[in-house]
Amino acid sequence: MTRPIDLRSDTVTRPTPPMRAAMAAAEVGDDVFGDDPTVNRLEARAAEMVGKEAALFVPSGTMANLVALLAHTGPGDEVILGDQSHILHYEVGGVARIAGLVTRTLPNLDDGSLASADVERAIRPQTIHSPGTRLLCLENTHNRCGGAALSAATTAELAGVARARGVAVHLDGARIFNASVALRTPVDVLAAPCDSVSFCFSKGLGAPVGSVLCGSREFIARARRFRKLLGGGMRQAGVLAAAALYALDHHIDRLVHDHENARRLAEGLASIGPFRPVPPQTNIVVVDVLRGDVDDWLRKFEQAGVLAVGFGPGRFRMVTHLDVDRADIEEALARISRIAGATAH
Repeated sequence: MTRPIDLRSDTVTRPTPPMRAAMAAAEVGDDVFGDDPTVNRLEARAAEMVGKEAALFVPSGTMANLVALLAHTGPGDEVILGDQSHILHYEVGGVARIAGLVTRTLPNLDDGSLASADVERAIRPQTIHSPGTRLLCLENTHNRCGGAALSAATTAELAGVARARGVAVHLDGARIFNASVALRTPVDVLAAPCDSVSFCFSKGLGAPVGSVLCGSREFIARARRFRKLLGGGMRQAGVLAAAALYALDHHIDRLVHDHENARRLAEGLASIGPFRPVPPQTNIVVVDVLRGDVDDWLRKFEQAGVLAVGFGPGRFRMVTHLDVDRADIEEALARISRIAGATAH
């Protein structure tokens, strides 16, 4: 059988043997009682890395974002989101169903940002007629904008607009370490303008499970209560926290290789007639299909052992990661080229 090359997401990585060893050796306690030493060490480390006072370990990026929404707002408040944001598209409507928030969407620009003038106009005070705007959410890197990295200057500009009107700012930083590597900017500088920031261990960093939410001590105390409400208390979670700590120690500097592989993948796809990739800045390659049906192409890819996902009308997405090396990229391109050649005939 053809060995599959899985480019669906960077969430498909498997723990490396040293990461598994760290997990097996983890000292644990009951995290809901606050006495899991490995979780406590991870939360302190994560908060320090992004320049915040405290942090909270949660099972997923979706929960991290939802807990942030709950901790920043009250039911009926308004949150401003990009119209391509992960919270809007991929988090099952928790912003409305669970947090009870009104969403105000603004168009995302190609770089994943929002126009500051749009944000300024969208912010409204609470009146007898309208909900008040309480929160602005940004995303870095931006998934649906092709892994675009949001610069510190852009984040500061948008956060400044919000803060001037008394609106808090949450950064969905699921892949913020990818942004840091791509922009050559420390993570704490990218996160500095925001009141809270979340990031994932189970994406580019290659851990099996987990995300973290960071902010002030007061904010994290509120967030901890909402984590419990959502069922996110994980008890002896040090086994998972150990994998996350290993990832922070060993899997950040190597992200540059994922970015290089993504650029090579995009270059190769651009030379194959039916496809027009968006030049990637990080590890996400979004590809426009110029000829044929996306689902048909994806089925043919899968039959040849290359896995990708549809990404809206006429598009698919491929993501490079820890378990895919340069040889895998070249092999994937060779397989796709053969498919495209056979299809042309």
